Amino acid sequence: MAAFREVLTKHFPNVDEEISDYVSSILEDGVDDFDTGEDLYEAIGMLLQQTDVSKSDQDIKDICNRLYYVMNGDDERSSPDTNNGETNGMRKMLDSPVMLSSMASDMKNKADDDHSIWVKKKGSNTTVDKKKLEKAEAKIQKKQGKRTDVPKKENGVPMGELATASQQINKRDARLDASGNNRSTDIKIEDFDIAFGERTLLQSASIHLVAGRRYGLIGRNGLGKTTLLKLISNGHLKIPSHISVLHVEQEVTGDETKALQSVLECDEKRENLLRREKELNAIISLASTNPEEDHAAQLQKVYQDLEAMESAKAPSRAAQILCGLGFTPKDQVRPTKEFSGGWRMRLSLARALFMRPDLLLLDEPTNMLDMKAIIWLENYLQDWPKTILVVSHDRQFLNAVSTDTLHLHTMRLEGYRGNYEVFHKTREEKLKNQIKEYEAQKQYRDHIQVFIDRFRFNANRASQVQSKLKMLEKLPPLKPVEKETEVVLKFPETEKLSPPILQLDDVNFYYSKDKILFTNVSLNANMDSRICIVGENGAGKTTLLKLLLGTLDPVKGIRHVHRNLRIGYFTQHHVDQLDMSQTSVELLAARFPGKTTEVYRAQLGSFGVTGDFAVRPVSSLSGGQKSRVAFAVMSMANPNFFILDEPTNHLDMETIEALGEALTKFGGGVVLVSHDERLIRKICKELWVVSGGTVRSLEGGIDEYKAIVEAELAATS
Repeated sequence: MAAFREVLTKHFPNVDEEISDYVSSILEDGVDDFDTGEDLYEAIGMLLQQTDVSKSDQDIKDICNRLYYVMNGDDERSSPDTNNGETNGMRKMLDSPVMLSSMASDMKNKADDDHSIWVKKKGSNTTVDKKKLEKAEAKIQKKQGKRTDVPKKENGVPMGELATASQQINKRDARLDASGNNRSTDIKIEDFDIAFGERTLLQSASIHLVAGRRYGLIGRNGLGKTTLLKLISNGHLKIPSHISVLHVEQEVTGDETKALQSVLECDEKRENLLRREKELNAIISLASTNPEEDHAAQLQKVYQDLEAMESAKAPSRAAQILCGLGFTPKDQVRPTKEFSGGWRMRLSLARALFMRPDLLLLDEPTNMLDMKAIIWLENYLQDWPKTILVVSHDRQFLNAVSTDTLHLHTMRLEGYRGNYEVFHKTREEKLKNQIKEYEAQKQYRDHIQVFIDRFRFNANRASQVQSKLKMLEKLPPLKPVEKETEVVLKFPETEKLSPPILQLDDVNFYYSKDKILFTNVSLNANMDSRICIVGENGAGKTTLLKLLLGTLDPVKGIRHVHRNLRIGYFTQHHVDQLDMSQTSVELLAARFPGKTTEVYRAQLGSFGVTGDFAVRPVSSLSGGQKSRVAFAVMSMANPNFFILDEPTNHLDMETIEALGEALTKFGGGVVLVSHDERLIRKICKELWVVSGGTVRSLEGGIDEYKAIVEAELAATS
């Protein structure tokens, strides 16, 4: 290391000892990792540049070349720029002949003596101590006066609360990508870590996405599924540069652009060609008597490019996608500013489906869709030609769409072939086998230990005891099977009320007289009711809930309600209205003052918000965890009837299962709007369909409704 320090001190007189030690350790350990001085420049060039900003890139490259020659056993003076182009680095004049056959024999004998089967070969990746690197870079920033005591922020969020990623980049893959010769659309992200603030989400994880396959990403709330998608889409996790990525995350900006045009405009190549076509036609028309040949040739090339990309079919393809997602022909020519946030998210999804990127990232795409649009999307994605990575809580959707499953748990990712049902069966079988193996190992160990304990002090059995002790030492470590904790949600006990509980009689309702929403609606719910309301978006499901709640008054008709009825209402709007700056405990204390911290924590614990999560700011919780907090707030008032509007949005599958169990055991009545087929089958005894200004009950339940929807889709396709 002394030789490296000498070169560094010579060229960087003011270099800190810590930085010098760190760079020297990389050079000493990396003899086999660097093939040229250019490789060395890629590894440490930026760090050296920060050490002395007065030096140019060429200066740093020259220094790296000198360090490279020193690393290979040469004096710095033998590098090309100090020896008139003559090197004594990789090529040396030998003083005597070398007998290669004897060298090979000696090496073989030495390998046999050292048990060479256990020798670990070095990979192609440079080993870098991340902690030392961060410490060295921090010291450089401090010297340059770039650090301040004020926490850095990105989009108003403190950097400590943002997700960060570190990743090992394979040098060969990086060179192939830089050369522009990489045409594979397979994606490998190897050996990466993800942290959120000080909390590690993923450690030494790897992903391999085969082109054309559809991957379902599953795991508990708060483990980092959404964070992983964001880091891939924003480039913090590197993938080959020629692969296009699109993440459906933000809603379309509302302006005067029509919905159909908004979808068409996302294809920038097509838009640029159409714009150029207009420009060239205008130029040629002005010189109609004698148009220039160059302009005519350019226009011909534009026409050829438009024809090659089937530009004429683009409007019909965009209209088909919008129609499938619930946009009527009239909606497709409406300005985007007239749509709500949920419909603008649908527009974002439509734009992504229209663009067909190499990698499509979808985060809970079914949250914004009704059942008809979900069934259409399932069918559409089954023929998707590119790669998909989708996070979803909808088991039916994943069963229909995914060809592979990625399971995120205990800070790692495991891949399975097949959809969610195949994964679930495989996972259960794997856990059973692991438990059997663990119990067998434990039983074997216990059997040996009994013998050792029995004859430990018996001189006649001393050799046998020693043999058994050695057997125990050679056995692999006994690790219990890692099982995810069971999710349990518990709603409060409630007293029974005698009917009538809640009913609407001959209700009419409209927001404006020219558009009547409901006519002569009569409904009844009691303490045993488990009713699910379904229908297309915009049909009036949420309005019906508000009529049942009493927040909207009927234009005509009567709402009857039991005098002791206490309704608990859950909607995504309530989740969004939580005070994000408070902790969950503080939020409950503000809403329901006068109780102890233990009471608030017990209430949160009933909905799975335990330990550190209860005292973290709500803003740092995942979408599913925020929903659990909202459930805890709703239940604190001890309601005896629930009205729930899309309660499964952002919940993981285990929590949805627990919600179904809790609602089944709940002593009061339940009316909910949901598109989650599994939850509907699990708890609902009655199905109300909102359509055409009326509400009707379906005796055939969810199966009859799905058959109706599929028939409508078949008729419109």
